[in-house]
Order: sequence, then C-alpha cells, then structure tokens
Amino acid sequence: MNDGHQSFKKILFGFAFSPKLKINLLETTRIAHLFNATLILIHVGERTKEKEDEIHSLLKEIEPSGLSIEIQWKDGKPIKTIRQACVDFKIDLLILGALQHENMYRFYVGSIARKLTRQVSCSVLLLIRPSEIRVACNHLVVNGLNAPNTSKTIASAFYVANTLGAKQITIVEEILNKEIHVAVEDDRSLKKASIIKERLKHREESRVRKIVSALPKIFTQSIKIKNQSIFGKRGYSIGHYAEVVRADLLVMNAPSKSSVFNRIFPHDIEYILSDLPTDLLIIRSQP
Repeated sequence: MNDGHQSFKKILFGFAFSPKLKINLLETTRIAHLFNATLILIHVGERTKEKEDEIHSLLKEIEPSGLSIEIQWKDGKPIKTIRQACVDFKIDLLILGALQHENMYRFYVGSIARKLTRQVSCSVLLLIRPSEIRVACNHLVVNGLNAPNTSKTIASAFYVANTLGAKQITIVEEILNKEIHVAVEDDRSLKKASIIKERLKHREESRVRKIVSALPKIFTQSIKIKNQSIFGKRGYSIGHYAEVVRADLLVMNAPSKSSVFNRIFPHDIEYILSDLPTDLLIIRSQP
C-alpha cells in the first residue's frame, strides 16, 4: 500500500568502469535488495567482451540471493541516454555514484547529475559514501519546505527510514531571513525580531507536525522525530546542518524542470550539489 510516499520498485544504476565500480555495485545491490526492487544496470559507452566479463564477474561475487538484475548497454550521450532509459524502463529511482572532492567529482555530480536531477522522471540517489560492508543508516535529514511536493518528500523519507532501519529523522524548515522584516538597530528592534522569529518557527513547526500526523502510525512509531528551524539561505543551510549533525542521508524535493529562470537563479539544491555533505536522495513526485 502506498500512503503518499514514492515507492522504489524499479531501480536504475548508471555505472562506469572505474576503480569505484565494485564498491558502488555492492552498495547499489544492497539497496535494491532492501527495497525488494528490480535492478537495471546501464552502461553508456562501448560494449566489449572485457567489459562484459568484468561486470558479470563482479556480480557473481556480490549479487544478493534472489535479486533480479538486468544489464543494459547503450550508445549515445550519457544524460540523454540515461534520461530516456528512466522513461523506457519506468524507473522509480536512479542511483548515481558520486565522488566527493576528487578529480572525477565534477563529472558525476557537476555536469551529469546536476542536469539529470532536473530532467529525469524519477527520484535520484547520489552515493558519495558507498561501503563494502553495510554501514547503518541511522539518521535522515529531510527538508520541510513550504512547497507542494514536501508532504510526499517527508512521507518518502519515512518510507526509506523504515526500510533502511533508521532511528531518527530531523525535518528542517529553512526560513528566509527576509521574512523577519525587521532591521535590527537597537535593543527594541532586536526584541521585535526575536519575537517574529519565534512566531515563524512555531508556524513552520506546526505545518510540519500536521504533515507527520497524517502519516500511518506504522511509519512513525519506531522513529525519533525532530523539528529544526533554520534561518538562512535555502539549500546551503540544510546542507550545512546535515554535515554538522553527520546525517547518513539527506532527503530533498526535486528541483523543477530546467527553465531560463532556473538557469539564471539556481535552485536551492544547487548549493548542495556543489558540495555534497552526505548521500543525497532527491524525491521527484510521479503521476
């Protein structure tokens, strides 16, 4: 039963033959197994016997029992090919391996993942900390933006948390400083600004609590839930917070499809993609 969350029953992993291939495959097959999903592996590039032998050899080493895996070999440009594959195979979740602060980092996260998060029809998971041995996912941070898709993103965060066995979810409401509408010049204006901040925090936390209270109890009963209001620049603030609390996964609304406006004024998520604080799950609502 789907209670407003985005289910992950068909997962696509875009892979390259790099030193990180085995560890990314280990993490991806583990995730697919936990979600009881069908896994499709796609390589955009030349298909050779050497490559086929390598991928099949790796899968024999790591494939969990009972996991359905299909390998696709495609020619073409990576972004267009992966985007089309998400449509053709009716993918729920696209997984991309991301390298943090390394030479290939801009290739995976900057030039490809940044565009794919805008253009694909499904949710996207960017892995920056894959592990050979499973590392428990204990703490999720999820955005609590006042936006149309936030309810589904929060519901999906609880779905993921329960599937991965997480113990805590922190819902972050980022509040723009301009909403205070007070220039702090003396003690009186400082007090007024403080009162307005408390009212804004109460408003945002009440809105989020209403979203959480509408979720099935089976989603929320075993998870510690925390609300955190932050004043600052959207995207940057939640990314910094996730890094400070050492969150295992950051869950965000998907950016809107690319437009002239978005190219001139980057979406909140651009701040996170430019310097990933942890693994990032971007939820895109599907019809």
